[in-house]
Amino acid sequence: MAILVIDVGTSGVRAAMVGPDATVLIERSRESLPVSPAPGLVEFDASHMAAVALDVAGEVLALCDEPAEAVGIANQRASTVVWDRATGEPVGPGLGWQDLRTVGDCLTLQGDGIRLAPNQSATKLAWLLDTHDPHRQRDLCFGTIDTWITWVLTGGAVHVTDPTNAAVTGLLDVRRSPWLTPSTSQTATGPWNETVLGRLNINPDMLPALVDTSGTVGVASALAGAPPICALVGDQQASMVGQGIVAPGPAKITFGTGGMLNMVVGPDGPHSAQRHSGGTFPIVAWRHGSDVLWGVEAIMLSAGTNVEWLRDDLGPHRQTWPTPTTWPHAATPPEA
Repeated sequence: MAILVIDVGTSGVRAAMVGPDATVLIERSRESLPVSPAPGLVEFDASHMAAVALDVAGEVLALCDEPAEAVGIANQRASTVVWDRATGEPVGPGLGWQDLRTVGDCLTLQGDGIRLAPNQSATKLAWLLDTHDPHRQRDLCFGTIDTWITWVLTGGAVHVTDPTNAAVTGLLDVRRSPWLTPSTSQTATGPWNETVLGRLNINPDMLPALVDTSGTVGVASALAGAPPICALVGDQQASMVGQGIVAPGPAKITFGTGGMLNMVVGPDGPHSAQRHSGGTFPIVAWRHGSDVLWGVEAIMLSAGTNVEWLRDDLGPHRQTWPTPTTWPHAATPPEA
């Protein structure tokens, strides 16, 4: 028995076959970098990202002696994709979670009592709609990366997300609880925040259904053997589980593209979705049936991307310090 894990990060895609004792049997990765067409803008090609995910997943399946019994998807969170429901083609660039083009929109919304952050999905989705469907006449789908990759793997048959991803979109109000359990009745918009949807002119029909973090959601018909997809989880929550942060007490920090500090709080939800004075904000650690575990997170936008900048951008332009023999009237280098 083996599980196929697909990890769609900000800088690349990794796939691995994992055995029942958590041993990594086969692992492959491909770089898939976003682009920054202007300061503060972070975009990616969603179709290319999906193709890379299919490629690395297919490679590890072909190399492993055992078939995949299930598929789990971990992913960068809040990055936003909008695509045509009939064709499956993205209508514009994917907007990365680091993208800050909607800072002004977020400030304007504060005047209406709506507090959203530009690194959440809500205003990114509104920007894509205003740009590519201003009259809201097209039949479009919205998704974070878990939703998009699941859609591709299932051939467009499944349009879902899980609470670890949905709760950082800005489209859910964590103070309300109708979305916490699948059996609880929900409003006409489903689990989504009616106030935010109305203010941003977002049709709830384009939003995914909310499913458990772990549990079968569909069949990955695009992969050999058509294994079931049995887990969707944001990358930081996946990292928490992987490092044993499953109860209040310990914390972990991950330095990937960005830097994220996470802790588990417990089963009691927060009183507010807003950032705490200490710099953390609430997240859903996971949901399984009626069991919901909450956590907190602190985030820095750039960590590994700083190293990539040093490698790719600064290199040709770095300053060469003079040798000691050229320092005028000094036997030692100047102090920094």
